[in-house]
Parts: sequence; structure tokens; C-alpha cells
Amino acid sequence: MKAVTWQGKRKVSVDTVPDPKIEQPTDAIIRVTTTNICGSDLHLYEVLGPFMSPGDILGHEPMGIVEEVGAEVTKIKPGDRVVIPFQISCGSCFMCGDGLFSQCETTQVRDQGSGAALFGYSKLYGSVPGGQAQYLRVPHADSTHISVPEGPSDSRFVYLSDVLPTAWQAVEYAHVPDGGSVTVLGLGPIGEMAGRIAVHRGYRVIGVDMVPERLARAATRGIETIDLKEAGNSLGEMIRDRTDGRGTDSVIDAVGMEAHGSPVASAMHTATSMLPSALAAPLMTHVGIDRLHALYTAIDVVRRGGTISLSGVYGGMTDPMPMMTLFDKQIRLRMGQANVNNWVPQIMPLLTDDDPLGVDTFATHRLPLSDAPHAYEIFQRKQEGAIKIQLEP
Repeated sequence: MKAVTWQGKRKVSVDTVPDPKIEQPTDAIIRVTTTNICGSDLHLYEVLGPFMSPGDILGHEPMGIVEEVGAEVTKIKPGDRVVIPFQISCGSCFMCGDGLFSQCETTQVRDQGSGAALFGYSKLYGSVPGGQAQYLRVPHADSTHISVPEGPSDSRFVYLSDVLPTAWQAVEYAHVPDGGSVTVLGLGPIGEMAGRIAVHRGYRVIGVDMVPERLARAATRGIETIDLKEAGNSLGEMIRDRTDGRGTDSVIDAVGMEAHGSPVASAMHTATSMLPSALAAPLMTHVGIDRLHALYTAIDVVRRGGTISLSGVYGGMTDPMPMMTLFDKQIRLRMGQANVNNWVPQIMPLLTDDDPLGVDTFATHRLPLSDAPHAYEIFQRKQEGAIKIQLEP
């Protein structure tokens, strides 16, 4: 089969690799019909290379048709149409029973000290082959799937794999009061969708980014926008001026560890990524730092007694935190990988003919799998209006 493989920093290729096979009686094989490039894939493309190996298959936002199931799979059958969540979960352990599917005790990657195994996301999360491919092996298939009806296009449902539940959890974790306000930092796929969900719930949403196409698109969905290039160091003051001098009730950080405005950390990321993996991986694991400009901005922007929700990926182990400010402002902080299956029942009713979240037209690009190297490049460089890219095997 054809698959998108990691080959080095800022280098992916489409290669012929062996077809996946049933390895455990709880496995299923799906034929992928649509698969997305996620913003967090760009972390692998850019800074998390020390945890990758050439030939690793990327991708964790697929959907498709079930081709084959193992002997113990009872909830899906060949021919069924399914979306595959980005995390692999057993559905029956203590954590899954508590709705924390991203912490599944059966698939936790204990040798890395990580939570549930993820598709296509480095040795940190189990080195499981990903879904930017023609076929995908799905472990624990009875719980690692979302059944969807025949008929509507893939664009109606494929975002259940990651974008929709991640954005939904970001808003849930933000604890915005009824009729309240939230600032969304970063209007990439997760940030913009979180903004759409927050608007749908009746909140006032202020979205911050520095890419004109992202700002313009968000504005069409009822999101107030601020261009970070124009705001500069005055962003906090601008938002307080709009909110009676307080700041918004909540802030969603949808940027994470590769934020602009952190030159020292950026330089360290670049230097570390140039080291051999055997040296770089332990360095990042034990003494790594992130570009924390987005988080510091969130702490500044949120009102006293407010909540910060982190959905952007962070990976540092020695990041400095402004504990005095967090304590003094009585800020609540929630974060973590989205627990996909926990949110699907609440999201599914919104995937109706009315399409209130605009999922049918959410993708800016639909490209063949063979164009993946170009797709990664324009997404990483924020070129050609690339905000969300779907690949079709």
C-alpha cells in the first residue's frame, strides 16, 4: 500500500509499504477513504524528530470502511463505515470507565511515561503506524472506532477523529460562564473550531492570530479577531479594554510549544533538532523547554478568577511557570489530550443537515495522498491559505 512516512526534519515521502494485517483477535483493518493532516503532525515535522524513525507512518485523523476484523471483534463488521479516534483505548479499564480514554491503562506507553498509545505519533506514544495510508490496522477495534451512517460525505464526520472532540474539550475545560467571554489564542484548525463551538454556545469569542487568511475566516463565523502582528505586546491591554478592564472569563491556548515570540526556546529547539536522536531525545525528555509565549499571554489575558484551557501540545520538562501570577490571579488551569469517545455523543447531534459548525466546508484543501509532501510544506509554512488539509488515498 501507499503511506506517508517520516524521513527527517521537514521531510516526508509517500512510499510503498507492507499492507497491515490482523495481529491480535481484537484488531480490525480499515480501508482509509479520507485522512487529515493535524497541526500536531507539524510538531513531528519540525521539533519532535528525535522521537521518530525514518519510515514511520504518520497520521491520526482517518476514517474509512472496515475490511477485516479479528475473531474477538463484535461491534463492527466488514463494510461498516467508521471514524478512528486518534487514541487507542480498550474501553473497559478504570481510566476508560472514568471517561479518560486518553489515559487508557491497557494501552499506556509506560516505558515512555506516556498516556494511551496514539496512531502515527512517535515512540513517545507507542510507535503505532498511522492513518495517512491506504489501510490501517486498528487495535482494540471494538472501542477504538466511531460508527457513522452511510450517505453524507466524509467531511461531515472525519473531524470526529480529533478536531471536533479536541475543540469541544477545549471549550468544556475553559469553563466559560453562561453568556461569558473567551479568548482563543491561535486560529488554526483546533482554535478556529473551538471558536465556532463557543459561538454556537452563545459565548463572546475573541480570536487571536497573525495569519490574515485565518483571521478573515474566523470573522465570518462571528468571532471577533485581533491581529497579533498589530497588537504586539499590547494584546493584553487591548483585550482588557474590550472587557471592562478585566480580561475574558476564559482563555483557550490552541498554540502550544511552537508559539511565536519565544526566541531563546526557539533557538534551543533548532539546536536540539540538529543533534543525533540518541542525544536529542533524552535532552528533550529531561531538560526540554517550550516556547511559552502563548501560555504567558493566556495568563496575562484571562481575568482574575478565570480559567485557562490548554489544547496546544506542550512537551517541556523544565519549563518555568509564573506561579506567583497564577496564584495571585486565582487562575484555574485544565489541559490534556482530548478524550474522544467521551465527547462524541454530545457532538454527533450537531452533524446534521443544518451543519451549525460548518464542518462540510472546514477543509481548505483536499489533495491526493501522493501530494502529502507539498501539503505538509504549505501547512507548516502557512502558505496558499492552508488551514486544514484532507488527503484522499
